[in-house]
Amino acid sequence: RIYEEGRESIPEHLYLFETDVEICLIGGSCKSPTERFWNGNSMIYILQKARHNEESGLMEESKAEDAIYASELLPKESSGPVALSVRRAKQLISLFTMVQNPNMTHLKISELVVLPPLWIRCDGSDPEHTCWLGAEPLKAGNKITGINFYMVTCDGPTADKTCFANLEELKMAHKMKHHSSIVMTKGFAQYELIRAAAIEDTIVESESNIYVDITWNTVDKILETPPLISAATLNITLESGDPRSPVYQLYRELQFLLALAEGLKTGVTEWPEPIESESAVELVQEFLTDLKKKLDGYCISGNSNETEKIKCDTAAVDSSIKSIFSERGDLDFAEQLWCKMRSVSSYQELIECFTLIIKSLERGEIQPWIHQGSSSLLSKLIQQSYHGKIEVVSLSGITPIQMLLEIGLDKMKKDYVSFFIGQELATLTYLDYFISTSVDLHEQVHRVQKLHHMLEIMVSCTVLLQFKHENLFPLTQICMKYYKENPLNEKHVFQLPIRPAVVKKFYQNDHPEIWKVDISSGHGQKEVKTTWQISTNPPVEHITSNNIGLFSDSTVNGSSEERMYFITMAKCSQVHFT
Repeated sequence: RIYEEGRESIPEHLYLFETDVEICLIGGSCKSPTERFWNGNSMIYILQKARHNEESGLMEESKAEDAIYASELLPKESSGPVALSVRRAKQLISLFTMVQNPNMTHLKISELVVLPPLWIRCDGSDPEHTCWLGAEPLKAGNKITGINFYMVTCDGPTADKTCFANLEELKMAHKMKHHSSIVMTKGFAQYELIRAAAIEDTIVESESNIYVDITWNTVDKILETPPLISAATLNITLESGDPRSPVYQLYRELQFLLALAEGLKTGVTEWPEPIESESAVELVQEFLTDLKKKLDGYCISGNSNETEKIKCDTAAVDSSIKSIFSERGDLDFAEQLWCKMRSVSSYQELIECFTLIIKSLERGEIQPWIHQGSSSLLSKLIQQSYHGKIEVVSLSGITPIQMLLEIGLDKMKKDYVSFFIGQELATLTYLDYFISTSVDLHEQVHRVQKLHHMLEIMVSCTVLLQFKHENLFPLTQICMKYYKENPLNEKHVFQLPIRPAVVKKFYQNDHPEIWKVDISSGHGQKEVKTTWQISTNPPVEHITSNNIGLFSDSTVNGSSEERMYFITMAKCSQVHFT
């Protein structure tokens, strides 16, 4: 019944079976919890313990203490999936196999339907510590010819390498179990690069992660370093706002922009802490006074001391990145004002700043230069001042906030465009979506956030991994394609195919987060596989360990003696019905 309902659309809800089992149907396009041990791409059933059983409180007195102990082993929030006992899982596998076996005629099944593979979460309560049991029907056309059984076991974590398998023994065991004379081996390793490349003793809580997945054929020994002819994929998840980032000041600038946009939407603006020691009114007054002395026009390159004075905080970048991202040298009047007014700490101060500016324009005391193409209200007033008359602007309500937001948007868009075009990572046409003024201000701000996230990714890859243009360019295209079709998502994993040689120096002396070998024989539906894997994290989400705390403490510095691994083994066997 679940399969029939799922053929039209994958149901989001769970189904209950015999009061104690939850059944979930997962589509082939969704991330499978068994992907490390099974490479099928069809829809699958996931079976797990029904949660209401735990929460109902209906238990025998004699089991009360055991139930309390079990609850202590579960995560405190207890929001994840719960495993079934291995005994119950084997019973369910047997039932599934019986109804798929065409020889079970006494069941009187009128029409035998080939069901999707079945995977059951197990609690590891048996001596082998089984964490998954699986069954996959084999078919020829619409006829079921047999079934593949899978068993995944897990031990650890342990730092004892004598517990690790011997490759030749694994291969021999596979040959004996499956009566095969020839086996193929395939390796996989995952290394965390952001930790390997990070500065020592600078641990910052962050969701950021850069790691590389490497696959290769023909494995010679357990834990071997992947050869340079391997296929590698870089996986990048980056959270903006790391104080160590060379573009952190630009991030703070963006945060002020977001505060203004939120104030425009809600009517309540949370003014950030001032960046400068001087007040915004004082900074703007000094700036206007200086411009009054230059009635013949403003030139940013006219005085080197003044040039340094008007530069934004974004110029305070790390020396290693100055050639990549530095403050533009062509800031116009409105952009320089934005740099001064980022110190605004109240609505009243904002009004005072714009009052000073508008009065100077009305009196003709300044004739500032601005970039062409700006549609901000302040730019219009400046253009009108060239002709000696400007319209009256009421500095009340949300108008002053919108005026400041507009000039900030213009300035930051140009900053990002300058970077991507200057580094030859994108053309102006390709960037048009991100800087378009044909959408409302809030959508413009959202797209600027996307630009900043992409900038952080490029700068991090340049600083941490020393990426050159040949890698930054395709990465930029991948990021831009994603952000033209999706909202801002700093948890998204951007994937870039890469040559292992580009990042080898960051992992060659490091320990993998995951290392596994697949040993296989046979072809097509007769292919059987044995997988041996180590991982620093638990390989399944429904198994917890009271040693997790030790693992977390011991891997901060990546010490080779203390690195602890979970050891996982996946085996399969085939039964043929005909």
